[in-house]
This record gives sequence, structure tokens and C-alpha cells, in this order.
Amino acid sequence: MSLTLSDIQRIAHLARIRVTEAEAEQTRDQLNGIFELIAQMQAVDTAGVAPMAHARDVFQRLRADEVTEPDRRAAYQAVAPQTEAGLYLVPKVIE
Repeated sequence: MSLTLSDIQRIAHLARIRVTEAEAEQTRDQLNGIFELIAQMQAVDTAGVAPMAHARDVFQRLRADEVTEPDRRAAYQAVAPQTEAGLYLVPKVIE
């Protein structure tokens, strides 16, 4: 895909950006360079390459999944305005 000066002027008009003729030519060259790079990358055969989550082999250090806080449910329920069967009761807000 190659952009023309009229394409750049139309894009600038849609974006409400005023560009001079020199800026339009420079922008066209830059965008066409980006499109050429994209075309080169799409031409590469990636059929046996596994997807990567990161460019380097890094691993997240995870801690053991252990309980570190005591169970304070009874204490929290004792100070709640209304509870029933271990649940907090709240006023109905949707009819």
C-alpha cells in the first residue's frame, strides 16, 4: 500500500490538522516507509515459530499460596448492622 499526497491531505482534513505541502510530503514518505516495513515483516515465514509472551525468557517468581491472615469473619459480622446465615443484609436498591 502506498499513499499519495491527496491521501495525506484527506487524512489531515479528517483529523482537522492543517499541513503544508512540505509536511504532507514528509508525512507521506514516513508513512510509506512504515508500510514497507510492515510488508517486509508480513513476508517472513513464521510457520514453525511458537508465540512468545516476552522477548526474553523471564519467569515471574511466585510465592507459595498459603493463608497468612487469620479468619476474622465472626468479628466482622458481629459489628455489621444486619446479618443472616453468614451473609450481610443490605437495603434493597433495585425495584
